[in-house]
Amino acid sequence: MSGKQNSALGEQLSPTSGKRNKTPKPESRLAMVRRARRINRELADAYPYAHPELDFENAFQLLIATVLSAQTTDLRVNQTTPALFAKYPTPEDLAAAEPEAVEEIIRPTGFFRAKTRSIMGLSAAIRDDFGGEVPGRLKDLVTLPGVGRKTAFVVLGNAFGVPGITVDTHFMRLARRWKWTDQDDPVKIEAEIATIFPKSEWTMLSHRVIFHGRRICHARRPACGACPITHLCPAYGEGETDPEKARKLLKYEKGGQPGQRLKPPPDYPGKPAPALGAIE
Repeated sequence: MSGKQNSALGEQLSPTSGKRNKTPKPESRLAMVRRARRINRELADAYPYAHPELDFENAFQLLIATVLSAQTTDLRVNQTTPALFAKYPTPEDLAAAEPEAVEEIIRPTGFFRAKTRSIMGLSAAIRDDFGGEVPGRLKDLVTLPGVGRKTAFVVLGNAFGVPGITVDTHFMRLARRWKWTDQDDPVKIEAEIATIFPKSEWTMLSHRVIFHGRRICHARRPACGACPITHLCPAYGEGETDPEKARKLLKYEKGGQPGQRLKPPPDYPGKPAPALGAIE
């Protein structure tokens, strides 16, 4: 473990031997906030290209894609939505669709019957209650079928430029690993994180944390030995610390593999994902 890691975890003198052990000192609130903001800055250096990993061209497409992303990967959604948006490009089109036809298109995303009800229902609500335009306010978005705070903040932050914290499973896991919170309720986590970071950082913070969770700090086996912020992480050592073994655990562009978007931003350093049915 490096000197930086020792500094982050803290050391105390043993009362019996006088030798230093690695029992961490309690971290003050101020120290935690400073560490959290430094993590954000260093993640910005590691992922200057961080972005939403759903393909979309407008707020309606992003809203639909985000609803479809529940219980599946962004890749699978991105492979599925081109056919959906080609056939139903507007809320009016999707609201008037035959449910069976929609179900068949979105079947690869899983839970396709419930998702069909949600995306057709929210399309009808947009048509009937919001003049065919996706609303740009949280209080309106969460009235739509299948749309909770997480989905609303994805749309607000990336389609309307309204800052928001997206607490998905990756964000929740890393926020707890990094001792930013001990909560396990997404709304409470969102509220606590909002007190640590300035509002202007919320959307990009979400992207960076989620990027890191998908690529390096995995749920079952974090690639600690390939992580750029080990000196700031109180959970260092929960995963593979050997650098060579850790590199084999890296995902997406960090592991030389395709990303999740078929049409990634121009500055994305990885490979575009393959279309549905394509051979890599």
